Amino acid sequence: MTLTLLQARTVIDAALEQARAQHAQPLSVVVLDAGAHPVAFAREDGASLFRFDIARAKATGALGMGADTRVIAGRAAKNPAFFQSVVAATGGQLALSPGGVLIRDVEGAVIGAVGISGDTGEVDEACGLAGIRAAGLFHGDAR
Repeated sequence: MTLTLLQARTVIDAALEQARAQHAQPLSVVVLDAGAHPVAFAREDGASLFRFDIARAKATGALGMGADTRVIAGRAAKNPAFFQSVVAATGGQLALSPGGVLIRDVEGAVIGAVGISGDTGEVDEACGLAGIRAAGLFHGDAR
């Protein structure tokens, strides 16, 4: 299965709807396909300058490491030298904060990732999960 533009836009719209329901800070949301190519992106009014870059680093990092950034951040806390090396080796394409979530199809195959930045990592991640569910897709081991 390939991640479609319609699915990506649904992820973004639902993530932003969740953000407004939670009174989150202005967000940037990017959806990448499995090859880390951008499918769709949105930046809310008032989102600060680096939010796109951080959101993309979260999504790219999740794809590159094969895990949600919450999991990666936990690993990084236990092995900081290795993860500092990964960030350097990838030119900063990994953000060690929740908000980068793998997107899976019904069979569990990774078809992309969503990256969100603007509020706390926990809020960013919750919005991404809401977007994935709204698009009828899956994340983590949820199938």
